[in-house]
Amino acid sequence: MIVGSINNVGEEIVKYAATIQKALVFLQSHDFTKMAMGKYPIDGERVFALVQSYNTRALTDCRPETHKKFLDIQYLVKGKEYMGWCALGHAIKVAEVYDNDKDVTFYKELIPESNILLSTGVFAILYPNDVHRPGGAVEGKSSPVIKVVVKIAVNTL
Repeated sequence: MIVGSINNVGEEIVKYAATIQKALVFLQSHDFTKMAMGKYPIDGERVFALVQSYNTRALTDCRPETHKKFLDIQYLVKGKEYMGWCALGHAIKVAEVYDNDKDVTFYKELIPESNILLSTGVFAILYPNDVHRPGGAVEGKSSPVIKVVVKIAVNTL
């Protein structure tokens, strides 16, 4: 996992694969507060953005997950949330086996768990071995967020 600020991407962008660079430029160049919620192609079905608006939830209501086909860039446009994280390892127990159509495996818990605060302008790049639990309420208080999740096909890296 990589965590960064969209404000610092210009200095760091050359460190990323070309498809990640393309996604970060997309995030920098759009005002998502003025866009409709939904799916936006960046490079067809290989790289696309999902603009979302929701209320954060209790951490216990957020499910840990991984993806095999796509990595995520989760970018907070407005608001703040906790995202739980841990590296995939032998201690992690599967709650729901991999769903190929939805590209997701769900887990019972994060072991060990780290909570990362995503706030306005912060993004996290999550690879297939990054177990993550997005959408957590900060200090137990539900609040609205606008988030963009960019999906990047792993085979494009």
